[in-house]
Amino acid sequence: MKTKNIPETWKKQWSKFMVSFFDYLPTKYEANKREWAVRKMIWDFKDGKRSVKVAELVAKRMREQFGAEVENVTLVCIPASSAAKTETRYKVFAEEVARLTGCKNGNKGVKIEGERLAIHETRTSKRLQSVEVITLNKRFFNGKKVLVFDDVLTQGHTYARFACELEKMGAEVLGGYFLGKTICGYNN
Repeated sequence: MKTKNIPETWKKQWSKFMVSFFDYLPTKYEANKREWAVRKMIWDFKDGKRSVKVAELVAKRMREQFGAEVENVTLVCIPASSAAKTETRYKVFAEEVARLTGCKNGNKGVKIEGERLAIHETRTSKRLQSVEVITLNKRFFNGKKVLVFDDVLTQGHTYARFACELEKMGAEVLGGYFLGKTICGYNN
């Protein structure tokens, strides 16, 4: 990964613990039976079909890592590409993790508002794209110890950007959990 133009604040986030539960092999690579099972599980989770099973896995790890202090941790999920997808993917999951661990559900401090147009410019072109507006509740996050969750970690840019925004709200980001971590193809 190139780090030449990477903000120091992102590098700080990457120095914290980043736990991935499974290796995720993108579909452009040939996969064995286990890799296909992981793909299917992650895709199902994204569709809201395995929320409780994944919550059990995450809750177990949180209890092991934080012990009794888990009740002082706030779990917040990085929003998906739309409000509807975020609710499908994370509503039941986050509620179940909170129920199983006693942690706080940080999704209550994240609001996803309607779409707006964003202009993405490169040296050679401009592109308009609809994006969701994410608002973080400063009063909710101020002083909280936060564990960030996302379904798949690829380069870590989304995680770092989101964690930095939480810290601007006064949160202490402890690190991140990721259901899958993208890996490159290798000899199967």
